[in-house]
Amino acid sequence: MTGGASDLASTLRTRLSDLAPSALEIHDDSAEHVGHAGAAGGGGHFSLLIVSNAFRGISRLERHQKVLARVSDLLPHPIHALSIKALAPEEFS
Repeated sequence: MTGGASDLASTLRTRLSDLAPSALEIHDDSAEHVGHAGAAGGGGHFSLLIVSNAFRGISRLERHQKVLARVSDLLPHPIHALSIKALAPEEFS
């Protein structure tokens, strides 16, 4: 993996595909974090919104654990920070 933002977004999409998301938005927030301690160049900051039936009836913590179980080897490098919003379909408007 080259580590570019589009490569990382593609990797995240692939890793999360088994959750069968009905919506998946991945944003590279790196430009907002230039100079941030631990990521001086600002790279590797992402936020994601994922909507899946897999999140029905489980806590926010369990939802995040499901996501992190699929991408934890990417943290803290090449992804320095990952903001996760995981919703069941009925919670997504």
